Amino acid sequence: MNHSIDAEDLLGRLCRYVRLDTRSDPHSSTCPSTPGQWDLLRLLEKELKEIGTADVRLTTDGYVLATIPATSPKAGVPRLAWFAHVDTATELPGGAKPIVHRQYHGQPIVLPDDPTQQLTVETIPHLREKIGHDLVTASGTTLLGADDKAGVAIVMSAGRHLLHHPEIPHGVIRVCFNPDEEIARGMTRLDLKELAADIGYTLDGEDLGEIDHETFSADAAVLEIRGVSIHPGLAKGVMVNALRLAGGFLSALPAEISPERTAGRDGFIHPVEVDGNADRCTVRMILRDFELAGLAAKRAIVEQVVAGLRIVEPRAVFTLTFPEQYRNMRYWLEKDMRPVEFAREAVRRAGVTPLSTAIRGGTDGSNLTARGLPCPNIFCGMREVHSQREWVSLQDMTKSVETLLHLAQLWHERA
Repeated sequence: MNHSIDAEDLLGRLCRYVRLDTRSDPHSSTCPSTPGQWDLLRLLEKELKEIGTADVRLTTDGYVLATIPATSPKAGVPRLAWFAHVDTATELPGGAKPIVHRQYHGQPIVLPDDPTQQLTVETIPHLREKIGHDLVTASGTTLLGADDKAGVAIVMSAGRHLLHHPEIPHGVIRVCFNPDEEIARGMTRLDLKELAADIGYTLDGEDLGEIDHETFSADAAVLEIRGVSIHPGLAKGVMVNALRLAGGFLSALPAEISPERTAGRDGFIHPVEVDGNADRCTVRMILRDFELAGLAAKRAIVEQVVAGLRIVEPRAVFTLTFPEQYRNMRYWLEKDMRPVEFAREAVRRAGVTPLSTAIRGGTDGSNLTARGLPCPNIFCGMREVHSQREWVSLQDMTKSVETLLHLAQLWHERA
């Protein structure tokens, strides 16, 4: 590629986006689930118009759509879509104060707003690979939000580059920025007919060169417990405390299939929230496994524990549901691996060795692929996500931009 990426523009976009608090909320029924996401969506709508994309639209459900017109003289070039989500994880606040660590030398990085939060090569071995890079962190009390605002910045930078260089041949590219990926609702209201794409790519991966085509399959699990209330002074033989039953349920879940004790291709049962009082209590969980049979086995474990509680305390009412979240994209992509193979070739053209693993998570691409839009996931370079120690390499982000540009050309070449 003859034209270098404007890395400082890319960095400026990332720092601008992460300052906005866009944490999503699983308890909200709106889409987007939080008002802060609208702030970034409206900013992106404005910036897409400024860089010259066509057909820019912010939908009533919080999807920003735009078009990078084709420059290829060929007919029949598949229409690509590039996706990135604007929300950040629910566990920690957003609204980061980004800090740029130029030409990282390998020294400990102490985050100033909470000095207990430190990044060292001893505790984070990946840092050794980034000596000499420009790293971005938050200040210690918030997420950085590189998951997925690094992806947002990368898509914006790649789009800007193509629009500035119409001599690069490519087909139509659709841009989509969406809300609420972190609460597994990122694609629930996207109209695929309006998107009008043939192949998609989410920008939501970690390691340099990573191309994901296999994810967890995922369900939520919600246990609602209704006890029996009475004044505590009159409680003997009458009260059934829903909180104590919730505690018994949690202690009965097998610890060996928790996130803390699993890795690789092992799935888990993960309690994420307990809410309520002695009368009523709700326990929310997520279930994960790479195979549908394994996911069903984890549902069976939860059901078995609840069945035991019903025997122990028949006066309580237990209601257990398993809302479906997403499915392993491998089930569909393995039928036609061209979107994955082209992405790997684009990584090679960017001078990077491609790698693929079964990621212990999911992306919006999981839902999109299941709905009929093949959608592998491409790296962005972020690390330590969902923690105050989250960081990203500007050089890795630049390689991701290069990968998108090569990918656009590849689909033109192979058309």
